[in-house]
Amino acid sequence: MKHRAVKRRSVVLGIGATAGVAAVGGIALSAQASDGTSSSSSSSATGSLVFDPDAYTELTTTVTDTAGDDHEVTYHFWKAITYVAAPVDEKYQSLNVSVPVEIDGTAVDASDAPILFANSVGGYMPSSVADATGIGAGGGGMTGGGAPGGAPTGSASASASAAPNANANTNATGGALSSNQLLALAAGYVVVEPGARGRTLTNSAGEYYGVAPAAIVDLKAAVRYVRANKGRIPGDTDRIVSAGTSAGGALSSLLGASGDSPLYDTYLKALGAADASDAIFATGAWCPITDLEHADGAYEWNWGANALGTGEQVDRTVSKALRSQFAEYQASLKVKGLGGFGTLTARNYDEYLVEQYLEPSATTYLAALSDADRATYLAANTFITWENDRATFSWDDFLTHVGARKKTVPAFDAFDLSTGENNLFGKGTTQARHFTAYGLKNDTTGVTGKRPAGDIPEVLRLMNPMYFLVDKPNPGRTKHWWIRLGTNDSDTSHTVSANLAAAAHTLGDDVNHLYYWDQGHGANTDPGDFITWIAKVTGHKSRKR
Repeated sequence: MKHRAVKRRSVVLGIGATAGVAAVGGIALSAQASDGTSSSSSSSATGSLVFDPDAYTELTTTVTDTAGDDHEVTYHFWKAITYVAAPVDEKYQSLNVSVPVEIDGTAVDASDAPILFANSVGGYMPSSVADATGIGAGGGGMTGGGAPGGAPTGSASASASAAPNANANTNATGGALSSNQLLALAAGYVVVEPGARGRTLTNSAGEYYGVAPAAIVDLKAAVRYVRANKGRIPGDTDRIVSAGTSAGGALSSLLGASGDSPLYDTYLKALGAADASDAIFATGAWCPITDLEHADGAYEWNWGANALGTGEQVDRTVSKALRSQFAEYQASLKVKGLGGFGTLTARNYDEYLVEQYLEPSATTYLAALSDADRATYLAANTFITWENDRATFSWDDFLTHVGARKKTVPAFDAFDLSTGENNLFGKGTTQARHFTAYGLKNDTTGVTGKRPAGDIPEVLRLMNPMYFLVDKPNPGRTKHWWIRLGTNDSDTSHTVSANLAAAAHTLGDDVNHLYYWDQGHGANTDPGDFITWIAKVTGHKSRKR
């Protein structure tokens, strides 16, 4: 990505209204320096959250679109703006703004353009934009356990193209989002990249200050900052479209589902968030790792018959018990499948996935191949029947085609507290905790009890978009959903994104949901279509000066 620096002006934003410590839901909310130590810096919050429209650097980049064509984009770049008045850690509680001013030599006016709100969270790890040198260069991170592995994101490639059925995101933290961000910029949209605290952050006292629900609270605070600065930040603040991959996809979904919910008010107030709405217009979510308290059962329903990569089978007794839990949960949802399928249950979900998603995905993939390449693929994958330009196959054959499952059992609330999700629900100086009764009952670390800690139910509610779509439908939710998953993605169950889509669909929301054939975790093979979808749902038409 080529950058040409033209102008830079500095801006100073208030750090905090007060110093000290507030505790909400067990999460320390004291002002912290970037190293996690307490900060004594404080100033009045009055006026501290006002965006300075002149404090930008002008940069130029070349964006390669999905057709392979290059576009030179000049944009104004605001870096690392603290979005709360009393930050816990400014390194993560800051955002970048990119606004196109010239595309291919023609001036553009983005004052009423949609705003792509693209988080780079991966594995519920910390995400920072503090060291970014331009658009698409924010850093997220993932580690093992229950979260997909991958290196933190560095600077993004200027190429936003994705060949048909090519995995455009190799580490699930930056690739998909970077392509979205770059294409959005080249389409004339405003791009906001927020940082957020994550589960591994600790202060000098050894306290975990980025565990749940810190990340979603931070993203809500960032949305509030943007909306509070309507008329100062370019773009239509009523047309914010979120995007995220993996845990970032879960947070994007949650951001859309929970808009303006009062459940977060105490947390937001403690941070000195702007007094504005945190509702967004539309949600983009790729392979969302969400609905965590039911994820173990969903995973076993989907992948329980598949062996690990070593060829070893997981504990069949545990797998069966978790599948039974999923059946009970699925029955309680009472959500209807897309395409007029009817109410989804554990008994018919395999049929639904095959008919609604998997066969159409394979059909799209095979139809795009040349006759010779299609014949070669079908010869190597004889489980597929190709007749009348349509692919058909069974669920069991599909599972055999995918092969090894990625995670052991339980996949998320591990008996030995080893997953990233166990860490996500840590508290104070306790690194990891159980968040399901089944995980706690079978604990192998010495933790005892009949049910998880008393604060866990509230935190789970704050972290699960299904609560805002099924249990208590939220009137402030987004009404437009773009959801994607790779068919070979065994980081999560296929039912997770399908349930999310079905819940939104049951409420009458606009849902655009499909699976990428033979793609793994973090795939984004149709980024250009996402950008077009944004224009469609927001009603945006580019304005050239």
